[in-house]
Amino acid sequence: MFLPHMPDVARCELSLRELNQMWRLIESSAQMNCPAEARLLLPAMMATRTGFAHLEQALVTNLVQEKVRHVLAELGTQARYAIDILVRNLFERTADVGFLATDADLCRFVADGGPAEARDAARQRLHDYRDKYTVYDEIVLLDRDGRVLVQADPASPITHSNDPLLAQTLAADGYVETFRATDLRPGASRALVYSHRLLHPDSGVPIGVLCLCFHFEQEMAAIFGAYRDPARRANMLLLDANDQVISSADPLWIPAGVRVPTNADGAPRPLLFGGREYLVRTCGAAGYQGYPGPPGWKTQLMIPVELAFRGGAGTALADVEPALMQGLLSHAQAFSPSLHELMSAVTRTTRTIGRIVWNGKVSGAAHGDSGDGHGGVNKLNTVLDQITDTGARSDALFSHSIQDLYQTVLAASISDAALTAQLLVDLLDRNLYERANDCRWWALSAQLRHGLALPSAEQTAAIGRVLAHINSLYTVYARLYVYDRGGRILAATGADADTLIGQHIDADTLARVTALRDAQAHYAEPFGPSAWYGGAATYVYHAAIRHPEHDASVVGGIGIVFDAGPELLNMLHSGVAGRAHLRAYFVTPHGQILASSDPADAPGATLALAPGLLAQAAEAPGGGVA
Repeated sequence: MFLPHMPDVARCELSLRELNQMWRLIESSAQMNCPAEARLLLPAMMATRTGFAHLEQALVTNLVQEKVRHVLAELGTQARYAIDILVRNLFERTADVGFLATDADLCRFVADGGPAEARDAARQRLHDYRDKYTVYDEIVLLDRDGRVLVQADPASPITHSNDPLLAQTLAADGYVETFRATDLRPGASRALVYSHRLLHPDSGVPIGVLCLCFHFEQEMAAIFGAYRDPARRANMLLLDANDQVISSADPLWIPAGVRVPTNADGAPRPLLFGGREYLVRTCGAAGYQGYPGPPGWKTQLMIPVELAFRGGAGTALADVEPALMQGLLSHAQAFSPSLHELMSAVTRTTRTIGRIVWNGKVSGAAHGDSGDGHGGVNKLNTVLDQITDTGARSDALFSHSIQDLYQTVLAASISDAALTAQLLVDLLDRNLYERANDCRWWALSAQLRHGLALPSAEQTAAIGRVLAHINSLYTVYARLYVYDRGGRILAATGADADTLIGQHIDADTLARVTALRDAQAHYAEPFGPSAWYGGAATYVYHAAIRHPEHDASVVGGIGIVFDAGPELLNMLHSGVAGRAHLRAYFVTPHGQILASSDPADAPGATLALAPGLLAQAAEAPGGGVA
């Protein structure tokens, strides 16, 4: 069913059939022209022809299977990363709404009924938060009755909401995730809203609702742009639990709302949609940090069968040096045992042809010595020459085709590894981008700013509670800590947090934090061993905490310690996705291992790679090393 769409394989099949016809002609010629002399050779010739026919079928089948496998593997990798990135992104949103709902200034504003004189300050506060995370197109504060007290987006004014999510949120202890049309975003066909109830700062009773409206269309466009086939031969889709399209990379091709066939198990079969056959790969969400993602959401790539095999995997080998290529191909038995066995079968058949010719010459010589049928012997020699020539052509064609097939398998493996490395670097970049946003976001906390501006035992205890709440929401951190203007740690979370209280951060870090120009800036310590992470290597991000009434005055800072060990490993395992033949590493430009999916290669060791490869990777567009 796929062969008509693979012209290179079809040409190979035609050449093999022509050779099969040659063997038939030689066999017929021997039967007609020298039946007596060829009598003993005919069964072997027939067996050889049959053997080549079986090899032809096996070769063509392998060629087709490998090409289909490569296409599905590439589609699967792209689909898997797209849903993984989306779920990780949305997990951060569930944490954001839980954190912002505890902001003391916002809670006080809502508790006071949203007084007009405080509205501009509240709106500016929402803008300050939204500026840190561009993933939100609206932030809204509402009272218990649905009255809008303040919103961040002036271009879409609303005064009241009757959405049922308000009652649902007021009754919930945690966040509520809603995806549908809502009067919170008038004019939009649907919105992805994360809501959380606000509690009275004194009594603790629910007083209103905070809604974060995720910039869904923008973020999906970014994901499609990053993970879709650059040649645009395939369409990338986000599907719901009913296999209906939520979002499409190319809505003119496949629009939102239609139902499409899916292929979660990656079966190599074409699926029909809109009168056209597609190769399809579907990947559901694996979840992240206990967050499963919106129910039933999955990503899917669909490529028309007639486009799937254009270009081929061989482009992945364009930059591979010939010597390295031969070295890799010499290990073909390891990466493709079935093809190695096919090559061995061709070798055995070629040797059989040699024996046929040898036996024929011996038989012909015997007939010549007896004085019988010199004409028949001459005709037999002609047949034997034809067998030799056709055998050589068969061997050359099979060997060349199998070599091409080896290269197809090798190119698919290299392409798969290259795509995985590219996506892993992007995953790491996105993850660390969130870390930079987090520290700046939390530095805006009213409790932290007031606690450092007007220090007291009570305020310090409140800071500790805020940090504990944040760390319970953002579980990718091993530790959070807040320090004063002199660098002395006042509160911390994580293992043995009490032992950190009173210690000082290093002078260089403190100087860099206090010199940060505004609330948009942050400082990231270079990746390396950290005393706040048990001496292990990690990333530590800092943001300055500013006086609540004087933004130019820095009163301290917040440090957030990324739980690098398990989190980097989690990313690598997500990238490898159970592929036993694949190992993944995060390494520095100098080859030092930051994390490894192979337990035999511990962090801190040096990965044995040519320095040129690392330099080339680091200098590539969007450079990184994975």
